[in-house]
Amino acid sequence: MAKRSTEIKSESRSVAERLLAWYDVHARVLPWRARPGMLADPYAVWLSEIMLQQTTVAAVGPYFRKFLARWPSVAALAAASIDDVMREWAGLGYYSRARNLHACAVAVASEHGGEFPDTEEGLRSLPGIGPYTAAAIAAIAFGRRATVVDGNVERVVSRLFSIETPLPASKPEIRAKADTLTPDERAGDFAQAMMDLGATICTPKRPSCNRCPIASLCSAHAAGIEETLPRRLAKKERPVRRGACFVLIRADGAMLLRKRPAKGLLGGMMEVPTTPWDGAEIDETALLSHAPAKLPWRRVPGLVEHTFTHFHLQLAVFKAKASAKAARDAEGIWVSTDELGGEALPSLMRKVVDHAMPDLGPLFGKR
Repeated sequence: MAKRSTEIKSESRSVAERLLAWYDVHARVLPWRARPGMLADPYAVWLSEIMLQQTTVAAVGPYFRKFLARWPSVAALAAASIDDVMREWAGLGYYSRARNLHACAVAVASEHGGEFPDTEEGLRSLPGIGPYTAAAIAAIAFGRRATVVDGNVERVVSRLFSIETPLPASKPEIRAKADTLTPDERAGDFAQAMMDLGATICTPKRPSCNRCPIASLCSAHAAGIEETLPRRLAKKERPVRRGACFVLIRADGAMLLRKRPAKGLLGGMMEVPTTPWDGAEIDETALLSHAPAKLPWRRVPGLVEHTFTHFHLQLAVFKAKASAKAARDAEGIWVSTDELGGEALPSLMRKVVDHAMPDLGPLFGKR
């Protein structure tokens, strides 16, 4: 047993050494990263990690640069209004992240003197920072030995150790195995090396094992089952919800928007007035009872469809010109078409506007 324990430790050191050597040469250049061997700015690491949750690197890049240009420090972000933060976040999705981002900035500025805690425990005490994000910041920004496990790392570890238990049941085992690999020194670079390996070589389909620096240590590769791992349980089919949106246009071309409640789905974002979303079939008479004004509404052909994490949504879209009385009595704010792109409209509502007013599409798409 002692001999096998020694072998495991030796293999773990070999994995870390090979990956770090590979990372020193092949590390992706990302706007929030420091060079290999250097510690990164905690603010940049935190901001990028929150943005990257359930979002691709390609999508995050422009948002990260925009946020950093407007709010170059955590103190600057804390001083911003939540409405401004939501506007800049619009289109990135999962909007509770933006609310937590602002709350965390306020906490760091007011309770920690504008400096992020440098331990996993301290970081986890902040709003919106869970185990993964705390480990990532602690390792990458502060050089702490912390085990960082994201989707890419799960895939690499599942293949390296031939873990055949399906996700999510295999998560504890994957984390335990990943911990055995994490070196005491350069834990942040090692975490980023694992992420880069999963993103560029150990990909979900057709992994490039011939280019992998640890292929000779990979159990799944040796058995020829790398493409089958990690295993996953079949996903349940998402339920379908339905509803309608009402695009109301004033005589001067302005559109009626309103703000969603602070808590709940798309909380604090702007929206085109909408009905509740439920599982009922689309019934125009029932939907029109929720319209923001009694007007001759015209239904726009087709549906707007959008998939959330837990359900798929189908929206009928109605359009009308506001009478003088409707324009005066409507609850919400009127926004000119030239200013729509600057509002905190989530992707769903951008789809609604594009569907109702396709001529605005190119203009509205510029952000």
